[in-house]
Amino acid sequence: MKKHIMVLDLLFYVAIPLVVWNLGRDYMGDYYAMLSSSIPGILYSIYRFYEIRKVNFTGIFILSTLVIGTLLDFLAGSAIQLLWNNVYYSIGMALFFVMSILINKPAALFLSLDLVELQGNDRKSMKDLFYDKKVLMIFKLITLLFACRESVLTVIRVLLIHKYGVDAFDQGIVYRQIISWGFTFISMFGFLYIAKIINNMKPVD
Repeated sequence: MKKHIMVLDLLFYVAIPLVVWNLGRDYMGDYYAMLSSSIPGILYSIYRFYEIRKVNFTGIFILSTLVIGTLLDFLAGSAIQLLWNNVYYSIGMALFFVMSILINKPAALFLSLDLVELQGNDRKSMKDLFYDKKVLMIFKLITLLFACRESVLTVIRVLLIHKYGVDAFDQGIVYRQIISWGFTFISMFGFLYIAKIINNMKPVD
């Protein structure tokens, strides 16, 4: 799964939802076609949560975003409200990432901490390394990038809704994935730099 993560993301978060939306809206209506198109992504997210098999920050984060996103979709009541709920969701996510920086617990740090622990590293030792002043600052900048991603998504979604109304749904799916990949690519430079710093620190420690 890890080797094909980008292909799977493209399949379950973009390709299948677009097919369901475009084929189903004439039969189910816009709102129910939107809800149906989200099901593949929900099932895929549940599977990714199952793959972690551990109640850690990453698992709680995936499960929480899944539950909140699903509730917002099903409580919308109409297609256009569902689109606006996605805007509010992006704003909430941006605020969450900013808040994690302000309380000195950047989300990127804890997501990375879970990952290195799954790879067999001691969590406490790695946490001490991650809270090195220089490393912590980079984690905060990466988390700020996460917040910027959500902010950009918010602006684009609002512009698409005003311009296309309900028809903004399929374009929103494509833009969301492109923007997510773009910011992920930029963030990778930060993670690689952190790895370089830590590799230089560990022999000394």
